[in-house]
Amino acid sequence: MKLVHTIKETRDEITQARREGKIIGFVPTMGALHEGHLTLVKRAREECGFVVVSIFVNPTQFGPSDDLDNYPRTLESDAHKCEQAVVDLIFAPSPAEMYPRGFDTWVEVNGPAEMLEGALRPGHFRGATSVCAKLFNITNPDFTYFGKKDYQQLTVIRKMVRDLNLPMTVVPVDTVRERDGLAISSRNVYLSSVERNAALVLSRALKDVKAVFDSGERRVLTLKRIAESMIAAELMPRIDYVEIVDAETLTPIDEIERPAVLLLAVKIGSTRLIDNIELWREI
Repeated sequence: MKLVHTIKETRDEITQARREGKIIGFVPTMGALHEGHLTLVKRAREECGFVVVSIFVNPTQFGPSDDLDNYPRTLESDAHKCEQAVVDLIFAPSPAEMYPRGFDTWVEVNGPAEMLEGALRPGHFRGATSVCAKLFNITNPDFTYFGKKDYQQLTVIRKMVRDLNLPMTVVPVDTVRERDGLAISSRNVYLSSVERNAALVLSRALKDVKAVFDSGERRVLTLKRIAESMIAAELMPRIDYVEIVDAETLTPIDEIERPAVLLLAVKIGSTRLIDNIELWREI
């Protein structure tokens, strides 16, 4: 495994891998790697001959209320985990490498990036799509891997890749959960033991709504109220949103007659968690 910090080194390594006829798999991350990230890496390892992981805390997707300075930076530990997962190349650039003096070009995706997280965190997706576009241009992958836990991000990236005719396949990977159901996230470490216990209501609410949907209920308002009432019954969580939307466009719907997903964002103490479940998914 090689750890490099420049765009040129990264391109040189990938060019050599291509000369050897290897398929390139790419997993973009902001570091602080956990089992969710490593599941993406494992999938890439199974399907590709050369696996690249980027580790870059992207400043342009943090808003004024986000704590960029305190975001965990654990490159040494991350590199060890990548080595154990048989990653071929880590690209860990500095902000100056990614955003040199005079940088002022952005990629903006309308539609699915404008609602939910996009409405609550202005500029977030512009930063995320712009850095991903840069990373895709640098690594030139055949396949890139994203977790479904950040379902809106996955949807936005898929649209960007499709709309810009980028020559790669975006591979979605199911959410990885703790044994008790909590979706694995870098933010979970900020939860106290009491807060973490309260956070379990999120996965319970998702499962209960899915069960009611599977029993035949199709009215969105009825299903949303089930999730909202369960979460509200816990004293600690504060709901940012609970929405059921079209699985591809993320537009609101009144009745589920096509693939749909339930998305939620909840604050528990000072920690904001997101989660989702596909109520009706394409087979």
